[in-house]
Amino acid sequence: MKEVAAPAGVGERTLYDAFPTKAALFGHTLGVTLAGDEEPVAVPDRPETLAIRDEPDPERAIGRAVDQTTDLLERAGDLIMGTVEAAGADPDMRASADAGAEATYGVHLALATALEERGALRPGLDAHTAADTLYALASPHMHQLLRRHRGWTRDAYRVWLRRVLVAELLGPH
Repeated sequence: MKEVAAPAGVGERTLYDAFPTKAALFGHTLGVTLAGDEEPVAVPDRPETLAIRDEPDPERAIGRAVDQTTDLLERAGDLIMGTVEAAGADPDMRASADAGAEATYGVHLALATALEERGALRPGLDAHTAADTLYALASPHMHQLLRRHRGWTRDAYRVWLRRVLVAELLGPH
């Protein structure tokens, strides 16, 4: 906490008053980084997330979801992966990683369900399997592999993810 307080220009005690534990500080930092601002609205409840689910054009909905996911992972992907990597050794990080994974799956399931209700999913694909596909392909793990390990550009990642998700999820149109 000392290494955080000094560059922030606050006393260590002040930091502890606001965030009693390192996990609380990390959770706040992750939340702000995920959302991109300090508004007290979770990503799944944000208007832009709801608009993706309500987008009538299935390809456009997937494209908007990919744009949002890419932007989020560019901001917060490394922090998310830090949570995942620390989860085995730290119960607070495990809880954070599990909560984040559950919230992410919920967003994917909402989109997949909306696509299924419109009859847009490819034949034989149900909403849960579509959500599983979104969850795997749009994961912070995949983002880290392609962007950080393989050096893909942001645009190459975004184009690939959109193309693969449209091919995997949507029926003929």
